[in-house]
Amino acid sequence: MTNTIQQLQKYGQSVWFDNVSRGLIKSGGLQKLIDTGVTGLTSNPSIFEKAISGGADYDDAMVGLARSGKSAAEIFEALAIEDIRDVADLLRPIHDATGGRDGFASLEVNPHLAADTDGTVAEARRLFAELGRPNVMIKVPATPEGIPAVKQLIGEGINVNITLIFSLQTYAKVREAYLGGLERLASDGGDVGKIGSVASFFVSRVDTAIDAQLEEKIKNGRPELKDLLGRAAIANAKLAYREFKNTFGQSRFADLKKKGANVQRPLWASTSAKNPAYSDVMYVESLVGEHTVNTLPEVTLNAFLDHGNPKPALTSGVDEAAEAVQALEKAGVSMDEVTSKLLADGVKAFADSFDALLENVDAKRMQLLVKEASR
Repeated sequence: MTNTIQQLQKYGQSVWFDNVSRGLIKSGGLQKLIDTGVTGLTSNPSIFEKAISGGADYDDAMVGLARSGKSAAEIFEALAIEDIRDVADLLRPIHDATGGRDGFASLEVNPHLAADTDGTVAEARRLFAELGRPNVMIKVPATPEGIPAVKQLIGEGINVNITLIFSLQTYAKVREAYLGGLERLASDGGDVGKIGSVASFFVSRVDTAIDAQLEEKIKNGRPELKDLLGRAAIANAKLAYREFKNTFGQSRFADLKKKGANVQRPLWASTSAKNPAYSDVMYVESLVGEHTVNTLPEVTLNAFLDHGNPKPALTSGVDEAAEAVQALEKAGVSMDEVTSKLLADGVKAFADSFDALLENVDAKRMQLLVKEASR
């Protein structure tokens, strides 16, 4: 009997795991998730910060790296690269079985490079080469400076996960960067069939931000707006999926497809329900569709395995989604303003997590060296 994740695969959706730790890899826990139906993995600075500072799994490796004089940043990168390589190796059978369409592990560029196109390109090249696996993706934020980096990297044959997408306007630029990169790669004689890319559209954070504005308006005498609570994020995603189908159904991509190119799949990120009043599988059940990915943290993954109801959802209620967005604008809630702030906040949050991670690595490095010297 198939579980709910395996049932999603029948509708054309992949489930990736939004977490990584050395303990999960070494214990066989990740392989169990793969056996359950998980076909990819995403990471970010916040995830690595929790993994490395939260236990002793990395201590032995850190001692050796610290003894060799590595800085905190060099230690983190070495640990992260080893983890993502190991994950990619576990996912490689999926990558091979799907002809390179699935089975990816993602590692993010330094978030402090979010406003530096050339720096992002250089770091992504270096990380992709260091990882040395065909089924890794380099995560690049969808900032104004990150999007041209995406086009350059795709054009060089580097797999890219474009992250922190919130708005439809930004998503249009992301799709253009992908297609432009593929066209450049093809014109240079590269194999477009070997490129994998996902466009990571963040979901629940949109509702968190917009619901806060709606609740304030409701308190101030606008009770009719209650019907819009919890609707913005899914509406935004459904409209994004409509644009995805439109772009990749046109002749421009058809020409690339003849050369073996894959679509750039929308990936639904930030899919845990932040509001306890909402179903804990709300952002999974509402976003099921062909050629998509949903990356789930452990709690949401377990909840969906327990009581999820998988069925196609992305192509239904699209007109209603457009009406909901229009109603928000009429109510004085600007999607452009909200999504612009969410992007800036997201970049800052990842940069802050990266800084905290390096501080924790440095502190742990010193502790381990002192402990070793005292033996």
